[in-house]
Amino acid sequence: MCTPATATTELGLTDKNHECACGSGDHASASSDAVEAGTAGTIREHYLVEGMTCGHCVSSVTEELSAIDGVESVSVELEPGGVSRIMLVSSEPVPAEKVRTAVSEAGYSLVSV
Repeated sequence: MCTPATATTELGLTDKNHECACGSGDHASASSDAVEAGTAGTIREHYLVEGMTCGHCVSSVTEELSAIDGVESVSVELEPGGVSRIMLVSSEPVPAEKVRTAVSEAGYSLVSV
């Protein structure tokens, strides 16, 4: 079972090096919901993923998305069994097809908006 370092609503599950041993095989879906300009050339892109249930799901998706060139960080707002929000922070726009492929490799698909 995943135990966050501190009790927060983010569950401490945004670290790409997080390892979870829960072994959940329950995987589903995600899609671009917004793109916003950040500070000093950073871009924040939001996607939706349906069906993530635990830290293992978050870790799998985060690992795949973090491997995309230009991605500086990945944040996940886990909504167990519902629609979770993912935010990518990058120095340039990340093509949606690369995000779709990475999410698919983690066992999910982008939610259609």
